[in-house]
Amino acid sequence: MSTRPAVVVLDYGSGNIHSAAKALEAAGARVEITADRGRVRDADGLLVPGVGAFGAVMTALRAVRGDELIDRRLAGGRPVLGICVGMQVLFERGDERGLVTEGLGQWPGTVRELEAPVVPHMGWNTIDAPASSRLFDGLHDERFYFVHSYAAQEWTLEVTNPAIPAPAVTWAEHGGRFVAAVENGPLSATQFHPEKSGDAGLRLLGNWLRTL
Repeated sequence: MSTRPAVVVLDYGSGNIHSAAKALEAAGARVEITADRGRVRDADGLLVPGVGAFGAVMTALRAVRGDELIDRRLAGGRPVLGICVGMQVLFERGDERGLVTEGLGQWPGTVRELEAPVVPHMGWNTIDAPASSRLFDGLHDERFYFVHSYAAQEWTLEVTNPAIPAPAVTWAEHGGRFVAAVENGPLSATQFHPEKSGDAGLRLLGNWLRTL
């Protein structure tokens, strides 16, 4: 019996889906690309990739009932990892130059365009991860690869129940601070692309796989 965790990469038409799958395999997972409800439900982990516009990603996700699949996994405490726009859509809404789209609403807040001299933010950047982070275990001094024009630039989720651990929020800077990653119970996400981040990205995916 294989000890490699089974991970589904959600197939809803995202452009970086195969590179994400290959990176997960290199990090130690058994990977399937599908939107099949049963496969998504039963997998050890679900990865939600995303490139392009917030609104287009939400439309494509809803077309395969991805919003419902993600919500049901999280309600059962089943791990989900979002990448790039797959992270952005986890917030309440996206504002693309006045075009506001409702997101999945797992976290409060609005994804907005970066306020920086050069947009998009493209290339390698450092991160500021909390000591409690499991994703960045052994990776606090590494650089990761970003390609984006929009991001969540505030974190407003308040945890009032002392029995529930506070989310681990990682930040990066481009013009100003923005949320680079979040670890919130079974739900994790990165604004950067682990699959394009070389050895550091593979090690991060390995850290996530060890939490499944």
